[in-house]
Amino acid sequence: MMSSPRSRQSSSMSLRTRVVWVTLAVAFTSVAGLMSLVSGGSNGGSDPGRALASVPLLRAAAPQSVEAVFQTRAEIDPSLWRSIVIHHTGTPAETAASLDERHRTQGLAGLGYHFVIGNGHRMGDGEVHVGYRWLDQLHGAHVAGPAGRELNYESIGICLVGDGDRRAFTRAQTRRLAELVAGLCRRLDIPASSVVLHRDVAETTSPGRTFPEAAFRQALEELAG
Repeated sequence: MMSSPRSRQSSSMSLRTRVVWVTLAVAFTSVAGLMSLVSGGSNGGSDPGRALASVPLLRAAAPQSVEAVFQTRAEIDPSLWRSIVIHHTGTPAETAASLDERHRTQGLAGLGYHFVIGNGHRMGDGEVHVGYRWLDQLHGAHVAGPAGRELNYESIGICLVGDGDRRAFTRAQTRRLAELVAGLCRRLDIPASSVVLHRDVAETTSPGRTFPEAAFRQALEELAG
């Protein structure tokens, strides 16, 4: 029996999606292997209790599961958000609570990022933590330097747990990052050109030299389309 145009299109899209994920996985695996050889193979204040809410692991096979992050306490106004900035913690292991505490000691009103994605050390691998700034639709405190004054008000901050200058991020992290960013771009009408790395807008290496930007952007283009 002849397949319908719709089924052929669906199969084509599925194949392209698999190819993109394979490309992304290969890019991160290559970086991880290289870094393993180099390092020797070692592997506005809200109630803090309400702030530390997490979304369960987003299934790799279901990018649409990212829709859970849009269940916020405050109504989402797409006009508030114009860009997305990607960071790393610069440390091997963190939790949302430890980052929240650190940011408070730095004089911030709690966790400065809107989202944190775990790497399997103290947070689940690929676990997406939704911070109070996103739940309550508040501006962030995540961009350093002169650009921060404007970007902290209009950009969404997403932080990967890990030190991207020393070790590649996990496959689960990078998948969740691409799914999350693509979902935000679709819902908030943010163009891919407005998704930037912290180092693009501030004097920093974040999210690290191992971050394979080209593969990430290819995955983002596929998922956001």
